[in-house]
Amino acid sequence: MTTGHRITVEPGGRHVRVVRDGRVLVLHETGCPARWYIPPEDVRLDLLTPSATHTYCPFKGTASYWSLPDAPDLVWSYPDPKPAVAQIKDHLCFYDTEVDGPRAGV
Repeated sequence: MTTGHRITVEPGGRHVRVVRDGRVLVLHETGCPARWYIPPEDVRLDLLTPSATHTYCPFKGTASYWSLPDAPDLVWSYPDPKPAVAQIKDHLCFYDTEVDGPRAGV
């Protein structure tokens, strides 16, 4: 990792509005807001369409994206994250501008 850049992953203690309750992980990264990673079984995946978008983070790996009809690339996930953040594997995260409350899912 780059000097001064830090990522921690810990169990979240907040309720996040999803289809049903589940384990939520909070990821803290230098220079970024806390991100809530939601298990896929707690997200209405039937409302999301896979996107062709992929991005690469040198600290987390390659992200895959999903969209709603009026919100492209709203959701992302790391199907094969770097070992240091393995806990976020396949969990979904939503952009801040598209959430309700602290963080929420579809």
